[in-house]
Amino acid sequence: MQKRSCQVLVVGGGPGGYPAAIRAGQLGLDTIIVDKHGLGGTCLNRGCIPSKAMIHAATKYGEMAKHAEGDVLGISLAEAPKLDMGKLVGWKDGIVSKLTGGVGQLLKAAGAEHIAGWASFQNAKTCLVDMDNGEQVEITAEHVILATGSVEVELPFLPFGDKVIGSTDALDLTEKPEKLVVVGAGYIGLELGIAFRKLGSEVTFIEASDGILPLYDKEITRPITMWLKKHKVAVNLSCKAKGMSERDGKAVLEYEDAKGELQTIEADKILVAVGRKACLDGWGLENMGLDLVDGRFIKVDNQCRTGMRGVFAIGDVVGEPLLAHKATAQGEMVAEIIAGHRRVHDPVSIAAVCFTEPEVVGVGLTPDQAKAKGEETIVGKFPLAASGRYLSMEAGTDGGFVRITARKSDHVVLGIHAVGTHVSELSGEFALAVEMGARLEDISGTIHVHPTLTEGFAEAALTALGHPIHISAPKK
Repeated sequence: MQKRSCQVLVVGGGPGGYPAAIRAGQLGLDTIIVDKHGLGGTCLNRGCIPSKAMIHAATKYGEMAKHAEGDVLGISLAEAPKLDMGKLVGWKDGIVSKLTGGVGQLLKAAGAEHIAGWASFQNAKTCLVDMDNGEQVEITAEHVILATGSVEVELPFLPFGDKVIGSTDALDLTEKPEKLVVVGAGYIGLELGIAFRKLGSEVTFIEASDGILPLYDKEITRPITMWLKKHKVAVNLSCKAKGMSERDGKAVLEYEDAKGELQTIEADKILVAVGRKACLDGWGLENMGLDLVDGRFIKVDNQCRTGMRGVFAIGDVVGEPLLAHKATAQGEMVAEIIAGHRRVHDPVSIAAVCFTEPEVVGVGLTPDQAKAKGEETIVGKFPLAASGRYLSMEAGTDGGFVRITARKSDHVVLGIHAVGTHVSELSGEFALAVEMGARLEDISGTIHVHPTLTEGFAEAALTALGHPIHISAPKK
């Protein structure tokens, strides 16, 4: 067995781990990163990137199908498009392979060493790695960065298998399910369920709460609800999945409806998308002497330090929000702290995006959240149907809008939310405005390019100030 030592040991090669290793290498630290399941982690291999590739392909297929049904924009197709799920998955896998290979090259260029294998800690600073080549190596480090990420939540009465799948399995299906039941109408379930509806599957949602996307208010989710209704997607709210049986080769989901009565629904596949949980098992956490929060996440401070000197934890394993870009920011920060820089993780807010139809962006406080914090606010809302760019994208009827919530006394922006086609691309501008403490006048006074969707942001600020240009001024 080999024995190695290093200054920095990173365990987990996801969007938190690999940036931490790259930055540590750039700073001249002797760095080893250990990862078993592919550089890039869940986000690159089994989540963010492959799901967005699937969503893009599904959207393109849906658009082509619409052109085959009749003349749209003066464009028609002589026949309906043909779908080859195997080739679609192969194209998606090609994107993933290219990006994971790129991560490996970036690590190498930064001087960080990648060891492919599973790490199991013997104590806080020493782990045994079972490498993919069958050998073992013991690694002792001065500093440890835990970036083990998160895993899908599996319901005990709906274990994953041939008929019951998680999001990872859904992205690898080589045959389209004719009937798909999705348990959970949060962002993962909605993103994938909508994608499969565009591909032609009959989709039904079973959601335990009384609304879709529970983290957002009903004004934000209304356009998505409209799309689901228009495309004949059944959404059963206040319903609880209970179990599954099989009948004639089909899955039969049993669930309790809003009235407490037991119902059943047949499907080719049941997609369980009820959330994710921190990956705390199987890598020796119990041998490290670390504190947990509610037994669910590793406890850290604002520098991502754990209670053990020299041991840091970042990303999903330290708790909400479970977002790749949060993990990346923490990973870069920790590497710099180890190198002697003065850094803390203290963002004003972290933007979140749902790649639904239409898309949703949220950063900072909603009007209701601001009110609950005792803030007196003014709100500006600009309907994207009044945007020339939006209309030119065939998106004028989806109910999209940009909404700004600002403090009434000084006009400091407290939150920005938007729903609409391609609004995810506005998330950076929204996040920057909140992080920099922008006022409504800062946004409205910045000349935004015409014709772009960003004009809607400036117009929302003008609306909050009471004098929009491209819609009628709100009544006082």
